Amino acid sequence: MTIKEVARLAGVSPAAVSRYLNGGPLSKDKKERVARAIEETGYRPNLMAKTMRTGRVRQIGIIVPRIYSESVNLLMEGITEELLAMDYLTVLGYSDTNRDRELQYLDTMQNNRVAGIILMATTLTDIKKSSLENCSVPLVITGQNFDGLHCVYHDDFNAMRELTELFIQKGGKKFVYIGAPESDLAAGLARREGAQEALRRAGFDADQLPVRIANFNAQDGYAAMLELLEKYPDLDSVVCATDVIAHGAMKALREKGRRIPEDVKIAGIGNNWADLVSRPELTTVQLYQKRCGSEAARLLLKLIEREEQDAGPNSEEEPGNVMLSYRIIERGSV
Repeated sequence: MTIKEVARLAGVSPAAVSRYLNGGPLSKDKKERVARAIEETGYRPNLMAKTMRTGRVRQIGIIVPRIYSESVNLLMEGITEELLAMDYLTVLGYSDTNRDRELQYLDTMQNNRVAGIILMATTLTDIKKSSLENCSVPLVITGQNFDGLHCVYHDDFNAMRELTELFIQKGGKKFVYIGAPESDLAAGLARREGAQEALRRAGFDADQLPVRIANFNAQDGYAAMLELLEKYPDLDSVVCATDVIAHGAMKALREKGRRIPEDVKIAGIGNNWADLVSRPELTTVQLYQKRCGSEAARLLLKLIEREEQDAGPNSEEEPGNVMLSYRIIERGSV
């Protein structure tokens, strides 16, 4: 049984059967017809033949900046569920936020003929952008919106803007901000700008917002909070780029005798498990990390299929980027 015979039985083109097998876009009617034909015939794609034809193995390279993050775990869960359903294996590259190591993984994975690559990105240098644009296999970026590349990303700016507006609605007046490194355009720069936009709309002098940077960990959040309390003892609102940073800041506030939320309101972004065991529970923004992984895998599969069919640059089925929504979760810290 070949893909052409399945297509003839279903009354569709071989390309439609290929799209179905790779999770590509297809009308409901065609999906049902192809599914029936596959069920009737017991067809299974010849993976070895496909590997020999394309010169690539059915493996997807995934490059992540850290492996101890709950968000990375959820992202990986979404990716692997989609890829395993399509008989792809995954190869994990851990960069530890090292730019040179990211580039090395990109080269190594391409040299080992993976079918595609998903990169959980943080920063973008000119050298890295050139490497991504010249990648020889289909590539999808998660967590960032880089021009000219296929990306699945979060609405970081508006998520932080809306979170900061919640502080203002609750009576916040003396704001400080503990952010992430701004070389990370999403979690760092976009979130800080979102907080400032909310303050600007409410009539605050957003350019005078006190800002300290924490390197995605509770220890830095703790140190930044102590520094801000020393310099701005009358602060009443602490906006944090991430929940992990916020938990470090909460420890510093408690040690200095500040009650949350009576004396100081605090919140972050992420919605991880620790938010529910902190006292009080942390107000946060839910970002849909597992869905980010699923969407990235689906987008990559479309790109792989498009390349295999040698679609032109103006193909109507050219995949686009995906921006995900968010949800404010109000708890006891604000």
